[in-house]
Amino acid sequence: MTTITANASVAEPLTLPCGVTVKNRFYKSAMNEALAGRDCAPSEAHARLYREWAHGGAGVLVTGNVMVDHTQLGEPGNVAGEDERDLAMLRRWAAAGTENGAHCWMQINHPGRQSPITINPHPLAPSAGKIDGEYGRFFAEPTELTRDQIRGIIRRFANTARIAKKAGFTGVEIHAAHGYLINQFLSPLDNRRTDEYGGSLANRARFLFDVFEAVREAVGPEFPIAVKLNSSDVPIAVKVNERDDAPGGFNEEESIWVMKQLEARGVDLIDISGGTYAKPVIQTNDGAAEDRRRGVYFTDFARRIKGELTVPVALTGGFRNAADMNRALNDNITQMIGIARPFALMPDLTNRIIRDGWQGSVDLPRITTGITSLDKTFGGVLVISWFELQMHRIAQDRRPAPHIGGMRALLFAVKQHGPAALAPRRRKGRQ
Repeated sequence: MTTITANASVAEPLTLPCGVTVKNRFYKSAMNEALAGRDCAPSEAHARLYREWAHGGAGVLVTGNVMVDHTQLGEPGNVAGEDERDLAMLRRWAAAGTENGAHCWMQINHPGRQSPITINPHPLAPSAGKIDGEYGRFFAEPTELTRDQIRGIIRRFANTARIAKKAGFTGVEIHAAHGYLINQFLSPLDNRRTDEYGGSLANRARFLFDVFEAVREAVGPEFPIAVKLNSSDVPIAVKVNERDDAPGGFNEEESIWVMKQLEARGVDLIDISGGTYAKPVIQTNDGAAEDRRRGVYFTDFARRIKGELTVPVALTGGFRNAADMNRALNDNITQMIGIARPFALMPDLTNRIIRDGWQGSVDLPRITTGITSLDKTFGGVLVISWFELQMHRIAQDRRPAPHIGGMRALLFAVKQHGPAALAPRRRKGRQ
């Protein structure tokens, strides 16, 4: 039975529908750690990073993308969890991430067509057709999935979830947002199939529901399953005019219907997000200045679904101080406070707020190379690489370094991953 309390605070525990209780309301949202090598294997660096975060106090730590197929990666440095060859290291990672009473949930994903050509020249997707917009040239034309391939990917999701549980992770998050494969099935722009996986919303959502049910069967009824889902593919915050919706992607009405269906199927938490490569949520690297302009992301949508769902919701993006966090909980527009990038600068942010009563605000820096043309060309990659560099420092038992410039972040990315590092990656809202 879910425990959702009005006037909750960040320090209060939350009991999920499956019966599991998390110790507080801090939800470390997924960021690509970029710590895996070409073998797509987890490493001791993952364990050190997540041990630091676990001791920082958060109730739930969600990993970066763990791909269900090593031939279909979304970003450089992705871990793939398709068999048990890395089980020993996965166990070390899970053990580190669950120290200090934390939950550590593996985010499981398949990129679909959203796999950069420098990594994968043969992507798969619900339908043929390249990515639109300025980033399209970085992605190869995908091959339309057959029914047998779809069923194979569903089995892969279930198998990766089974491995996560066996390794000691305490939950999984199915990634159905940000333009990756499941989101592609949901979108009428990306999914032009005429079989049982295309057309109506119920058909377009069938793949997600099949994945969810296969994962539930693999992990059992008492193991937390979260789903990361777009509020829409073009959130209100990034619309320039009404034509941004035309001819229409996955929208808010459809998202609410999918959420209710997931609730009926027994999902334990829905992680609200939005945007795709073609319509990213954020398009600048202005740091704290942008945060002040934007505030907490997706709050209008969260208010819209308030009272329509009983399943807990995690709202991610824009939380920078305890006052805003507690206000969102008190207003019952979210049950978990999703935070990502601030944890790359303050791994102990939760302890500072809950234990030490810190009332300050996290100010993310403006990230720049100092060269306008480079900033414009590599804006999304620049920001992501900068935060990956901070996570690498934590994984090396070093302190984050907010003063590091953007040029150093780009050089770091190329050194770590070669030219593939300069291909665009899914630009999430500044979390």
